[in-house]
Amino acid sequence: MLDAQTTDSVKTADIEQVVLIGYGAKKKSDLTGSITAISAKDFNGGSITSPEELIQGKASGIQITTNSGAPGAGSTIRIRGGASLNASNDPLIVIDGVPVDNSGIAGASNPLSLINPNDIESFNILKDASAAAIYGSRASNGVIIITTKKGTSGKLKANYTTTTSVYEKMGNIDMLSADDFRKLVIDKGTPLYQSFLGKANTNWQNEIYQTALGFDNNISLSGGVKGLPYRLSLGYLNQDGIIRTNNIERSTAALNLNPKLFDKHLDINFNIKGSYVENRFKDDRAVGSAIVFDPTQSVYNSDFAEYGGYWEWLNTTGTPNTNATKNPLSFLNQREDLSYVRRVLGNIQFDYKMHFLPELRANLNLGYDYSDSNGNTTVLPTAAIEYYRSGSYRSYSQEKKNKLLEFYLNYTKNFESIKSLVDLTAGYSYQDWQRSDPFAPTLFGDGTKDPSAGNDGFTQNTLLSYFARLNYTFNNKYLFTGSIRRDASSRFGKDNRVGYFPSAAVAWRIDQEDFLKGSSTISTLKLRAGWGETGQQDISNSGDYPYLARYVISNSGAQYQIGSDFYNTLRAQGYDANIKWETTTTTNLGLDFGFLNDRINGNIELYQKDTKDLLSVVPVPAGANLTNLLLTNVGDMRNRGIELNLNAAVIKSDSFNWDVNFNLTHYKSEITDLASTQVLTGGIGGGTGSTIQVHSEGYMPNAFYVYQQVYDQIGMPVEGQYVDLNDDGIINSEDLYRYKSPAPDVLFGFSSKMDYKNWDLGFSLRASIGNYVYNNVASQYGNLQGIGLNNYLQNVNYSYFDTQFITAQYQSDYYVENASFLRMDNINLGYNFPNFFNDTRLRVFGSVQNAFIITNYSGLDPEVFNGIDNNLYQRPRVYSLGLNFQF
Repeated sequence: MLDAQTTDSVKTADIEQVVLIGYGAKKKSDLTGSITAISAKDFNGGSITSPEELIQGKASGIQITTNSGAPGAGSTIRIRGGASLNASNDPLIVIDGVPVDNSGIAGASNPLSLINPNDIESFNILKDASAAAIYGSRASNGVIIITTKKGTSGKLKANYTTTTSVYEKMGNIDMLSADDFRKLVIDKGTPLYQSFLGKANTNWQNEIYQTALGFDNNISLSGGVKGLPYRLSLGYLNQDGIIRTNNIERSTAALNLNPKLFDKHLDINFNIKGSYVENRFKDDRAVGSAIVFDPTQSVYNSDFAEYGGYWEWLNTTGTPNTNATKNPLSFLNQREDLSYVRRVLGNIQFDYKMHFLPELRANLNLGYDYSDSNGNTTVLPTAAIEYYRSGSYRSYSQEKKNKLLEFYLNYTKNFESIKSLVDLTAGYSYQDWQRSDPFAPTLFGDGTKDPSAGNDGFTQNTLLSYFARLNYTFNNKYLFTGSIRRDASSRFGKDNRVGYFPSAAVAWRIDQEDFLKGSSTISTLKLRAGWGETGQQDISNSGDYPYLARYVISNSGAQYQIGSDFYNTLRAQGYDANIKWETTTTTNLGLDFGFLNDRINGNIELYQKDTKDLLSVVPVPAGANLTNLLLTNVGDMRNRGIELNLNAAVIKSDSFNWDVNFNLTHYKSEITDLASTQVLTGGIGGGTGSTIQVHSEGYMPNAFYVYQQVYDQIGMPVEGQYVDLNDDGIINSEDLYRYKSPAPDVLFGFSSKMDYKNWDLGFSLRASIGNYVYNNVASQYGNLQGIGLNNYLQNVNYSYFDTQFITAQYQSDYYVENASFLRMDNINLGYNFPNFFNDTRLRVFGSVQNAFIITNYSGLDPEVFNGIDNNLYQRPRVYSLGLNFQF
C-alpha cells in the first residue's frame, strides 16, 4: 500500500516543482517539452506489486494495460500510442539514472515487478521528442524516469506498513451449464456423442479458480549518521494467484546513501536495490481447458489412477485421446513450474561543483544491472498431456548484465546584465548488455529430448553515445532548448550504425508579461512548441545481429537421415545487411495554464509523430532471401493526437480538502507507406496459422481483417454468407475488409482525493471509448463443432444461441465487438491516528481495486491490449486492509 509511505522522502513536497529531464533537472515553470511529473502523493493505492501500476490512469497520453491477473504479471505501457510495427513500442525506463532492459528475464513474467513499488518516490514521463531526444535511439516511444526514495539528515525515522489482501475472480466466461449442455447434445448430437455424456455437474472455471490471499510487508529506516544521510528498506511479498498453484514470493532490499563532501561541492548518490523472487507459474493451458471441458464429467475418477486419478478422454484402447482437451485440474496439479530470480540494480553518481568555477559541474554515473535466474518445469508421467512420453522435465537458467558509464559536464550561469540564463550540458555514454542462455532441452521419460541438440546461447549489444543540450532563458519569459545525440549501435552494420537525433523547443511564459504579471485570476500561462527526432534500435525479438548471415542448428523435427541415424543440420537464416534505424520525427504544441494561484491548472497538447524506415516483418518473394518472412525497413507511419490534463483543488480549508484530476487522450495512427504490401498479424485460436488482423497502407495498425457478415430478416447472422464487396460474384480473400482496431478513440482518467480532519477518501476511474475486441472465445466455441468431432465433447459458448452456427466462422466481423468500458480502478479509505503512542503515528487503511467495470462487451473483460480475447487470465477484484506505523 503506497498512500502511507511518502513521509520519509525529503523531496516529496518539492517534486512537482523540480522535474527530472534526463541528465539534469529543471523547474516545472522552465520546461519547454511535454513532461508529466507524478509524485508519491498522487500514486494509486491498494495492493501494488509492480511500479507501473502506481500511475495507471494518472496522466494523459499514457496507456497502461495489465497483461493478466497473475501475481507479478507485466503490463503493456504505451506513450502516445507507440511508433513502430515490429520493433519494440515500449518506452525507455530509467531507474535512478540507469536505463534498464525491457526484454525481460527468464523466469520472471515482469522485470519491473522485481523493483519494490514502496521504494519509489516519483515518475517523470518524457512524452515528446524535444524532451526525450537526449536519449536518442531509444526514445521514440517516450521515456519514463523512475526515482527512488532517499534518506534525510537528522534522527532515525522508521516506517512500517503491513497489508493483507484478498483476491477474487470477477466472473466466468459464458459457457453452457451441465444441464444446458446435456440438452444441446441430446438435441443436436449424434447417438455416438450423446453416449459420451456424463452424470456430473462440474463448473470447471470454478474448479481452477480460488479466493486467494496476499501479504505485503515493508519497513524503511532513514536518517543521518555524522552528515551521511541514508535510507534502508526491506520488503516481503507473498501472493497467491486466483488460479490454483500460482504464487509469487518476493524479498527486496534497497539502500541509498547521499553524502555531501568538500563543503558540499561533491554530491555522492549511491543506490543499490536487490530482489529475490520465487515463482510458481500455472499451466497456461488450464484456462482454455476449463472453458471447454465437458461439464458433465467429474474432476476425479478412481478408475483413472493411471492418469493421477483425473478423469480424461480416452481412446477405445484406454489411452488418452491426443485430440481431446485435457483435464484442467490435471494441468495444474500434475505440473510444477518453478523459477528463482535474483536481481541487483545499483549505481553511484558523483556530482562535483568546481571550486574554481562553481557554475561548472562534472557528473559521473556508474551503473550495473545484474540478474540471474534458473527454473525447472516437471510434468508427471501420469499427466495425460505427457502420457505417451512418460512425463517431462526441463531445467533452464539465464544470466543478464547491463553495464553503464556516463559522464557529462554542465555549465549554468545567470547573466543578469543581459537577463539571460544559460544551462549547457555535454556528455558521453557507454552502455553494454550481455545475455547468456545455456542449452536447455526438455527431457522426456521415454529417454528422448527436444531439441535433441543445441548450443549455449550468448548475445551482446553495445551503445556508444555523445550528447549535448542547451537551455536558454531570456528575461524569465522566453525559453529555448536544443539538444543533439549521436548514437552508435552494434545492432546495425557499419554503414548504418551511427544515428543523429536533434531536437529544439521554445516556450513563452505569457504570465510573466506586464499585462498578466501579478494577475489574481491567471497565475500560469505558457505556450510551448517543440520538434525533434528520436530513433528505434530495440529489435531484440529478432536478435542482436539481424544484419549478419547466421546459421542455427535444426530442431528434432528437421533432422537429416543417413541410414538408421538422424543428424541435426545447420540452417542458414534470413538477414538484411542494410537494416537501419527507425526514425520518428515529432512536432508538439502545448499550452500550460493555471488559475486562482494554480488551484485550477493543467495543460493541452497537440502532437504529430511521423516514423520513417519502419521496422516490420514482411513477406519475402521466393528465392529472394533465406526466409519467407524478414525483418526489414519497409515503410512509414503517422500518429496524431491531442491530450488534456486538468487538476483542481476544489475545496481547500484547514479541516477539509478535495483535489481532483481529469485527463483525456485522443490519438490516431495510420500506416502511410508499406511498400504496397500488407502484413497479416494477430494470431487467433482455432486453426493453425490463423490471423485476424492486418497492417495495410492507409489504415490503422492491427486493423481487423474480416468478412462483412450477412444477416437475415430478423437480424440473425447467416452462416457462411458474407457481403461480396468487390462484386465479382465470388466470396474469397479479395472480399476481406479492414474493420475497426483495438486502439481506443479516447482515453479518460479521473481521480479524486478528499481529506476531512483525520479521514481520507480517494478513488480512480478510467475509461476507454471506441476500442474494439475480437471475441475469440465466442468465435471458437460458439458453434456445434465441439459436439461432433474427434470422439470427445467440449463445451459450447452461449453465443451459439444467438448465431446457430454449426461450424466456426472465424473471419466474420460479427465477433469484432465494441469493447468501450468504464473501470473503477481503486477506492481507498484511511484514518490517521497522529498520536497513537508517544511519537508513533498510525494509519489504518482499506481499499478495493478493480471494484467494477461497465461495458457492453459480451466477453469477460473488455480491456485486451492486442484486441484478441482468448483465454485471458482474468484480473481479480482485490480487497486490502493495512496498517502503517511511523515512528
